[in-house]
Parts: sequence; structure tokens; C-alpha cells
Amino acid sequence: MSDIENRLEERYRRSFGRVAGYLPRNRAAVDAWHEDLKQRMAAGAPRQSPGVEALKRLIHSDGVIRMYVTQMIEQVDPPHRHITGIPELLAALEHIVSMAPAYNRDPARQNTFPVSTLFTYMMMTPAGEAIFRNVAFNSAIRVILQEWCRYLDSPESRDVLNEGEYGWLSQPAFEQNKLSEFVIPDRSAPHWGFASFNAYFHREINPEYRPVAAPNDPRVIVSPNDGTVVTWRQDVEPSAQFWLKGQPYSLHDMLQGHYLERFTGGTVFQSFLSGADYHRWRAPVAGRVERVEKVDGLMFSDVESAGVDPTAATYSQGYEASVNTRGLVFIESGDPVIGMVCVIPIGITEISSVSFLVSAGQTVEKGGELGYFSYGGSSMAIVFQRGAIHRFTVPQNTTGNPDNGPPIFVNAQLAVAN
Repeated sequence: MSDIENRLEERYRRSFGRVAGYLPRNRAAVDAWHEDLKQRMAAGAPRQSPGVEALKRLIHSDGVIRMYVTQMIEQVDPPHRHITGIPELLAALEHIVSMAPAYNRDPARQNTFPVSTLFTYMMMTPAGEAIFRNVAFNSAIRVILQEWCRYLDSPESRDVLNEGEYGWLSQPAFEQNKLSEFVIPDRSAPHWGFASFNAYFHREINPEYRPVAAPNDPRVIVSPNDGTVVTWRQDVEPSAQFWLKGQPYSLHDMLQGHYLERFTGGTVFQSFLSGADYHRWRAPVAGRVERVEKVDGLMFSDVESAGVDPTAATYSQGYEASVNTRGLVFIESGDPVIGMVCVIPIGITEISSVSFLVSAGQTVEKGGELGYFSYGGSSMAIVFQRGAIHRFTVPQNTTGNPDNGPPIFVNAQLAVAN
């Protein structure tokens, strides 16, 4: 394997989609997917996409954006340059926003992040790294993803909810996604009663599988989500260089400057959700919701400075907590030790959707539902005030890989307050 291929493989292996199980384990399947997409593009015209049309106008009107988009296509190594120009890129996006991801039982070929797959090689170029941090370009991509989200919210998206070989209701998918733990609306009905692909994705879980730990003990803090431990950090600075190794958290950036004086020197706990995890999130403590806010941020960007460091995925998770689309739910516990807690659901790559089920002024119980992710990648951070945490009762992740961290389960004990 050439030096170029080695670098591509190293970077691909630590990409969010591959680590989370949304992209194929075998990178050759990415190239095969591109060839299949080009065949579908040649076979017929997709529906017209207002979002893609807006991106086209932006690229045409902004010379700097047009330069970067052109360069990121041209900088892809020729064997992997499946997209050869801007018109072809726009046509590919038009096809993607009108189809739901299909299931594949083979993890080497499982590919359910089509936008990430489309951009896989382009994001690994110098121009790609620059353009995916461009605010106007990022906003235009967000509009396209929101359009795709509306499609995945529609009944049309249910064609992949079937029991066939590539269906999300097939026996292998049932076992991989632990559907026995979830609420199935009506297994005898078409599509098992799910109203859309997104309804399947953020499906409810049977309460017996996620009981609330110590519901009457306010000092027991529970996990807001299913997932694996990325890391936790104490004595977090109000402002830090979140893009550098060893400094993954910057409170000012994470919290949009809100309540900074209360959280300075506090603790950040971050976890990572894979495709098979429960994608609703809950309150780690009881209390009053003081503020709810959605921050529109980046979606397809990771930390460059990680280089070939094997812990790069962890550092990118910290970077994404500062710059990605995310929610902020500030809960005043009323406990003098715990004080205020901030729950930060983070959207990564596809859709990057954060939906709230609570609003400011509302009282929540420990384990009460706060919101959910629609289809796409996701991570979760919790910020605690200085001195609130006596100890975490889940192990630290010592692997440097969020996919290999200790598992956590929503409503299970996460930590004990002082």
C-alpha cells in the first residue's frame, strides 16, 4: 500500500462514521458505493431539491467557495476521485436527499451515512478541511440535510423498514439493534407501525430495560444516554485551545458563554453513541430547566492537529463539543453540592438534528426525557460545577478510542455527588 493509501486508511479508520458503525469497515466498500450511486444517477433524474439549488447558487456567486469546492474535488487521489466536478457533486446530493439508508448485515459493507460517504475522500484534502469550516458553505449543507431530514420524517422513507435482506426489520437488524428492548408500535402492521424512518431511528425503549438508578437519592447522577465513555476531564478551563491534543474542552465555546462563572473549573463527561444505541436523552438530575438553546455549528469537520495519533477520534470528539451543532439544556438541581448541570447533545455528520422535549421553566425528574436525535451521528457531553462530582462510577476510557470505551446506559448510575 502506498504512503497516500496508508494515510487515507489511517484517517478513514478514525472517522466518526466508521467508528460508530455507520460507514463500512472495509474502505473498498466506499468506492463500490460511489460506483453504484453513479449508476443510479445515470439511470434517472431525481426530484428537484431546493437546498441543492441554493448550494449551486452559492458556489456560483462566491468565488472563494467555488475555488475550495473545485480544489477539494481535484485534490482527491485519482483512484478515488469518483466525483469529477461541481455539477456531478450537486447531482449526487439531489439523489441522496430522496432516499432512506438501507441496512446491510455485513459490517465490512454496511454503509448508512450516504452524505459522509459522498464526502469521504473530499473531506480528507486540504481544501476539504477548509471548506467544511466555511460558515456559508456549512449553512448551505445544513439546509440540504434538513431537507433530507424532512424526507426521513415522511411515510415515503419507510421503504427500507421491511424484513427483507436489506431491511431494518430483518432478523440480523433486529438482533444487531436490540429491537427486543424497544417499543414496536404494531409488529403485524406494514413497517411494524413506524410512521417514518426517523420514527424507527428515535424509537422508544421499554422502561423495564432502562430503570432509573436510585430515583429518591439526589446525589446519584444517572446517564442521559446510551453509549460508550469517550473521556472525562476535571478542572476544565473557561477558554482553551480545544483543537490541540490535551486540551479538548473549552467551556466558553461549549456553553456559548452562558453561566460560565458557575462552570469554570468544573468537570466534563463525554460519551459517544453508535448506530445501534437508543437515541433519546434524559435528565441526569432532577431540577428546573433554566435555559434551552440550539447552537447551529459545524457538521463535517474533525480536528486536523491530531495527525496520525491513535487517540485522534477522542480529540475530535472534544473539538466537536465546541464547534458542532449542539443543544444546551441547563438544569438547576436545587442541590447545594450539585448546583447547575448542563446537558449537551451533539450532532455529528449526517442530519446533525437535535430536538427538545422540554422548555425553560419546566421541572424535570431524574431520568425524565429531554429530547432526541433524528437520524445521524451523535455524541453527548455533560458539564458539572466544580466540586460537584465525588467520583464517577463508570470506568475511564483508557483506550483512546470512543468505540472501545466502557458502555453506559441511559438512567443507569453514572456518578456520585460529593
